[in-house]
Amino acid sequence: MTIEKGQPWGKPGGLPDTGVVVSTDREAALVVTEARRAGLPLPVIGLLGGDLCRTLGGTGDEGRLRSAEAMTFPVDLGSVLADGVHHLFVAHLVVRDAWWSDGFVAMNAQWLGRLNLGPRAHPNDGRLDTYRITLNKADLLEVRRRARMGAHLPHPRLREERSAAVQASLDAARPVHVDGFVVGRAKNVSVRLEPDALTVVV
Repeated sequence: MTIEKGQPWGKPGGLPDTGVVVSTDREAALVVTEARRAGLPLPVIGLLGGDLCRTLGGTGDEGRLRSAEAMTFPVDLGSVLADGVHHLFVAHLVVRDAWWSDGFVAMNAQWLGRLNLGPRAHPNDGRLDTYRITLNKADLLEVRRRARMGAHLPHPRLREERSAAVQASLDAARPVHVDGFVVGRAKNVSVRLEPDALTVVV
């Protein structure tokens, strides 16, 4: 069940013996994708790094994952159909040009590298925080500077929506970044969220 406002989230508990340890969001997404393709249950994933790990307060200490200090969280899983090609993501999807003047972002985690791009994003609230980006040159540097502190919203050229399913069309086909890795190019994207699909440990 996705978290409700004011309710506790997560519980003490370490990584089971069948769990998988990853160091990046991309590694986590690949583990999930491989399990889905094989028709297997998703394993519990121990996070040592990445933007989802940072959002959850992970320390990067592998010893902690199997200790009494570890915390276990149910999290949502992102899914995107990018010009007909399907991908899963744990932290974020970014489709954009080189300058961020035309793009679309879907955040399941709060962080995108050094940018606090999804300051209201929560990995288990049943919604993706999405932004349709149409920035001009005058906006670019200021928005990027403010995004490091999560202070870039609201902005008239960042159309924000919080939803379990969103569609967007860009001006042209742009590189598709799934959890920080370019997987192709697309102009039209359709994203949706799978609530409580994954269990992670930090």
